[in-house]
Amino acid sequence: MAATITLVDDDRNILTSVSIALEAEGFKVTTFSDSQAALGAMTDSAPDLAVLDIKMPGMDGMELLNRLRRVSAVPVIFLTSKDEEIDEMLGLKMGADDFIRKPFSQRLLVERIRAVLRRAEASSGPGSLGSQRDEGALLIRGDLRLDPTRHECTWRNAGVQLTVTEFLILQALVKNPGHVKSRDQLMDAAYGDNIYVDDRTIDSHIKRLRRKFKAADDEFTRIETLYGLGYRFQG
Repeated sequence: MAATITLVDDDRNILTSVSIALEAEGFKVTTFSDSQAALGAMTDSAPDLAVLDIKMPGMDGMELLNRLRRVSAVPVIFLTSKDEEIDEMLGLKMGADDFIRKPFSQRLLVERIRAVLRRAEASSGPGSLGSQRDEGALLIRGDLRLDPTRHECTWRNAGVQLTVTEFLILQALVKNPGHVKSRDQLMDAAYGDNIYVDDRTIDSHIKRLRRKFKAADDEFTRIETLYGLGYRFQG
């Protein structure tokens, strides 16, 4: 079944050209030039992935992501300009999964979409990267319960909503509690070999993970930083 993509941009030329390119790759695409309409549609029926422009009139992409994250963990790729590095870091903290800088090639966007969708598939069940035992097994570490087949995370019986990238990073940490995972290892776990992200991207995801768990339990301290080495989960 074709993956569904929601594309939100106030530039109708981008909507037209990108939707044609994605449909040619076999995706089912819905387009919106208005963020409010896009939010309503994605709330009623979540797509497999959303591509959002950051700079839009009215509700911008950041606010759209913020409202979307209240009801859905749908993977999100931002379209951003070259001078929006601060917005990019803020977007990662809010739960974006990837960024494409304008101007971009349609081939690059297709590759990034496929990479994020592969991560979503890997976090929700067994995939081509591993066996069912490796990818879909329930992980219980003390008060933490991580269910890859349902993309569900609970801490002390309270639900913690994670994005695809956050889920994969946490899964990599909790599989071997007490073991240090370098940033490179976490990049590989969350992004694979074909997508490069820098250290700050992983750090931003870790900060957001901690913030989400602290919202469920103010005393949460299980994700530890080992400066110069990486991170570990204390089970």
